Amino acid sequence: MKPKIFIDGEHGTTGLQIRTMLADRADLEVISIPIEHRKDQSARKDFLNRADLAVLCLPDDAARESVSLIENDTTRVVDASTAHRLAPGWTYGFPEMDRAQSAAIAGSTRVANPGCWPQGPIAALRPLVVAGLLPESYPVTISGISGYSGGGRQMMEDYAAKGEDAPEFAPYAFGLKHKHVPELKAYSKLTTDPLMQPAVGNFAQGMITMVPLQLGHLPNVPTGAQIHAAIADHHAGIANSFVEVAPLADVERLAEIEPQHYNGTNRMKLYVFANDARAQALLVAVYDNLGKGASGAAVQNLNLMLGLTA
Repeated sequence: MKPKIFIDGEHGTTGLQIRTMLADRADLEVISIPIEHRKDQSARKDFLNRADLAVLCLPDDAARESVSLIENDTTRVVDASTAHRLAPGWTYGFPEMDRAQSAAIAGSTRVANPGCWPQGPIAALRPLVVAGLLPESYPVTISGISGYSGGGRQMMEDYAAKGEDAPEFAPYAFGLKHKHVPELKAYSKLTTDPLMQPAVGNFAQGMITMVPLQLGHLPNVPTGAQIHAAIADHHAGIANSFVEVAPLADVERLAEIEPQHYNGTNRMKLYVFANDARAQALLVAVYDNLGKGASGAAVQNLNLMLGLTA
């Protein structure tokens, strides 16, 4: 019998993408609430308990409510909200985070999909902390740009309405309280809160994250080659990974480093740039905020949890 998948919130941005990605799958069955009942809590409860796996594409409070409606011990959950990313009993759904993470996800009944902004920095920083090249207390600064779909339906509608008058580059989170900082800190193995300064661009989806490193104050200053080797070795040891590490290169620019390069995929590419004479390095990640950052990651986790290979 095919596993039944219920997408709670399938009419939102992430839910629609997941629904599309699963539409042609012959190895599972997607079950949906009739549209006239989609706000009926009893109908949601019924579908949640009928499903072998539920994907929650909801605001945080609604995601917590959905979990509370599950009364059996058979419905497994992938939650795409922020609600459970640091919650006890939940597995962080970034398979490339560590060599054992895919197995942990596969064996879990509750998986919290990662946020889009933390994934690139975690993929680059965690190997350096584990290897001892960066201390856990390192004061990390992160910047980058994401497509406006990262802001949800309201931001997408705002950008569409503004047309050519929409801002090309709109930095935000000036209160330095971005909601993804706690998970970024925890899963990068940092003990100091990262300073995160994101921006939105005038394009629908795709993103770049950048982590500059001032290394001269460290007791043992790593070279660019050492930093690259630690990140590359980490990701080379992960089976079925969607994360690629570019060769170390001494260049001023690369055309492929643009935020929409991996749109529509679950792929991520990491880059290391360094100036050893100045004891400086830059870690760059390119991926799709709705692919690797949301829907693609959710489907990857779903496949792991159900033992599917598609």
